Amino acid sequence: MKKSIYYFTPSQDGRKFILTDSAGNEFFAPHTSVETVKKALREGRGVKITTEGDDVKVYTTTPENLKGSKAVGHNELSDLKVNKAPVVDPENLTPEQVKHAETVGFINQSTELKPSLLKITDIKWKYLVRSVIRGKNILMTGPSGCGKTMAAKSLINALDRPQYYFNLGATQDPRASLIGNTHFAKDTGTYFSESLFVKAIQTKNAVILLDEISRAHPEAWNILMTVLDQGQRYLRLDEADGAPTIKVAEGVSFIGTANIGNEYTSTRIMDRALMDRFVIIEMDPLNKLEESELLKELYPEVDSNILDSVAEIGHLTRLESKSETARLSTVISTRANVELSGLLYDGFSLNEAAEVAIYPFFSDDGGLDSERTFVKQLVQKFVDSGETEEELFNTEETDTAEMA
Repeated sequence: MKKSIYYFTPSQDGRKFILTDSAGNEFFAPHTSVETVKKALREGRGVKITTEGDDVKVYTTTPENLKGSKAVGHNELSDLKVNKAPVVDPENLTPEQVKHAETVGFINQSTELKPSLLKITDIKWKYLVRSVIRGKNILMTGPSGCGKTMAAKSLINALDRPQYYFNLGATQDPRASLIGNTHFAKDTGTYFSESLFVKAIQTKNAVILLDEISRAHPEAWNILMTVLDQGQRYLRLDEADGAPTIKVAEGVSFIGTANIGNEYTSTRIMDRALMDRFVIIEMDPLNKLEESELLKELYPEVDSNILDSVAEIGHLTRLESKSETARLSTVISTRANVELSGLLYDGFSLNEAAEVAIYPFFSDDGGLDSERTFVKQLVQKFVDSGETEEELFNTEETDTAEMA
């Protein structure tokens, strides 16, 4: 039998495989997606190729089921006989269909752009990419230190778009920050100076990060209403002569970050009309394994067992804060654990690092019954003994036994 070599290339819509032989002939493989096969190869699983009539079928499978089938490498197929001409003819697609197919293909393959340090699910990353490409306004919610701002900045860098950053939580004068301000000069008199935000919204395909939007002054929300509304998309410069209207440029996308919850006392209940102008993506706190992996990627020189303990301590504070008899009103965030791990890298002991990077976040009101005492006991037990989770939280029994 004549030996033929076939190569994987994405179909026009980017979702399925087309098999291309050495002569340039294309054969459509309609039953398995590009991402499915890539995932199988990344996980060390095999791919089985079969032919049924005129169709070529590609299946992901386990290595033990590959006997008698054609095993696929990353780039080519061997000894595969096919009979059918291409099922999809790209020349029959309209320009709009071609553009849409290219967009779909890019979105489906965008997980390759996700940084390894960013612990976010593939589907949420794809949703972020799709939302920016479509010019949507995105509101990223979640507890402090869970990676909202990091995810937004990673997305902007991955897409290589013009970017602008505004921390609305630190804005004292919303009108000056978002619109501009009037000034006086002896030679010219009073004049109006536009804000950087005005320039940002006029930059085509820009991504504008509105950090800590839940901490913004309500006046900032009022200004943003028309800017974020898909049916309006303009900003009126009330302070300038003639009050000109500035239209938001094509392709501009806004990403807001918000801490929503009772523990964030400086935040405000966001206006429902404002929230309706966003698609919402919830950022989940990292679980114990994800946080441990992140810390080890950031600080590979630090003892991995100690970093496991750091992740475990943070995880246990989160569990405790959700229990019915919670003794903690706040938790150790991933951001705090990253800082603590940096101190370990710089030669601090776990006790020393916790003293300056963890304990100040917890109240010491109540003495021995305070939240700070509880966290100190938690850290100390990890340092001394490596007890189980149940033992770590059974502080009352431990204290009673020590008194006896």
